[in-house]
Amino acid sequence: MEQEKQDQQLEGLPQENSHFFSTRFIRFLGGKNLLFLLIISLLLGCVVFVFNKISFIFEPLQVLFEVVILPGVLGVIFYYLLRPFLRALLRVKVPRIWAIFIIFIGLISAGTLFVILVFPFLKNQIMNLLHEFPLYFMSLVDSTISFLNNSRINEYLAAANIDYDTVLTDMSDDLTTSVRDTAASLASGVATGLTGFVTTLTGIVLSLVIVPFILFYLLWEGEKLPKFVLRLFPPRMRDFVADIMEDMDNQISSYIQGQILVSICIGIMVMIGFRIIGLEYAFLLGALAMITSVVPYLGPVIAITPALIIAIVTSPFMVVKVGIVWTIVQLIEGKFISPQIMGKSLSIHPITIIFVLLTMGSLFGVPGVILGIPLYALLKVLVQHFYALFKKRYNKFELDEASKY
Repeated sequence: MEQEKQDQQLEGLPQENSHFFSTRFIRFLGGKNLLFLLIISLLLGCVVFVFNKISFIFEPLQVLFEVVILPGVLGVIFYYLLRPFLRALLRVKVPRIWAIFIIFIGLISAGTLFVILVFPFLKNQIMNLLHEFPLYFMSLVDSTISFLNNSRINEYLAAANIDYDTVLTDMSDDLTTSVRDTAASLASGVATGLTGFVTTLTGIVLSLVIVPFILFYLLWEGEKLPKFVLRLFPPRMRDFVADIMEDMDNQISSYIQGQILVSICIGIMVMIGFRIIGLEYAFLLGALAMITSVVPYLGPVIAITPALIIAIVTSPFMVVKVGIVWTIVQLIEGKFISPQIMGKSLSIHPITIIFVLLTMGSLFGVPGVILGIPLYALLKVLVQHFYALFKKRYNKFELDEASKY
């Protein structure tokens, strides 16, 4: 240190005061910034500790969030699905109020046609499948036992003292017993849980009733919301916030519209393919594939499982045909439909999507699985913009991209 001071005196440089933050190791860790970071972390810990002790104060906010989340999410989904139709009507000089009225008439008509034409047939297939699914499962167990008895695998299992016959039979009996016990417990618990069931059902019905009102106000004033939010920020930050809001809007719009359209295409192709090969419950399995395809990667696995069980029980050749149909559907969806409809707007790696789905599903259940990807996309937009701002603020050697052109 003395040598450095002498060198600075000889070179005419200003001398640095010797203190804790001037040491080489502390400067390597960030100097005073390290102290500020530790203080901020300590303050955040204190805030979390205090909020944990007074969490009862926020229970009304939690109840409000639980009440608003379902109609709010449904309203936003319908808004992004119907906004292209609203903009198309506005471009042909239709007044906004009449355009919204036309959209609501179309929704009511589509819902009425679904209830009259599709729902009864779908209901019958669901009831029949629920009634016959235990029989399908037991037949699958018997087919598996018969296959193992007539294959060379039987020798290896016998050498390892594995009694697969007993295991599979017990599994089948346990499934039958579980179904019977569940039905009995539900029947006995109807009276005791009637109040809670009525309360839950009432909350869901009220939430669904609120959705049209939320959708109406979103269609009526949804375009004004970004301008209102921008006025809350200082003028020098409005361009930055506007870019973030525009990117977030594009991400959510692309995901919702694209995923719904892709799911509809998958459901139609699966239904047509299963009808061609003669698989039972083709319409129901197509509807299941359409619903589960909303969840990327994990949805198709859930959809193909009941189809495979039915195919295995029907015939071994039916399994091959189901595999061919499912492979063709996935190839068409992956090579033609998704690139054309969704493109690469999200730019999320498949491994990241799987981890996000598993994490959100463990934390929040089914809503977490459904909302995990769009929430991750919004978080990604925020991180990207703030990281770009951080680089412009602290990296003085960064080249200005605009000066290159």
